[in-house]
Amino acid sequence: MTARPPLPPFDPDTARQKVQAAEDAWNTRDPEKVSLAYTEDSRWRNRDTFVTGRAEIVELLTAKWARELDYALRKELWAFDGDRIAVRFQYECRDASGQWWRSYGNELWEFDENGLMARREASINDVRIGESERRIFGTRPDSERGVPFPLR
Repeated sequence: MTARPPLPPFDPDTARQKVQAAEDAWNTRDPEKVSLAYTEDSRWRNRDTFVTGRAEIVELLTAKWARELDYALRKELWAFDGDRIAVRFQYECRDASGQWWRSYGNELWEFDENGLMARREASINDVRIGESERRIFGTRPDSERGVPFPLR
């Protein structure tokens, strides 16, 4: 099995690196690429959906990004301990009708010894926003890496 550094146990720097790597991967909107960060039998709760394994992760993400157009994400390290990381995140997208949304959430991650995520639990709430309220545009610029984002 290929290792996916940084590996647990995490320290402040490696936990932040893991969070930024996840943000960068999700912003590609490439389900196959994203799935490679997870174990073959990774278990997820995403909102009210439960999936197991990379094939189901790819299926979930493919459907997600078909619905959530112009998706752009920001993640922030909240806490870490050993092989676990907690993050808060926000993303923005629009639906097929053109309505923009900002989604707020928290994720709990658990990693195996190879640095692959074995478990992911995501709680997410959606807020309708106007296009003029958008603040997340594409991939995070280098100048904003490590900068906390506002609560609202």
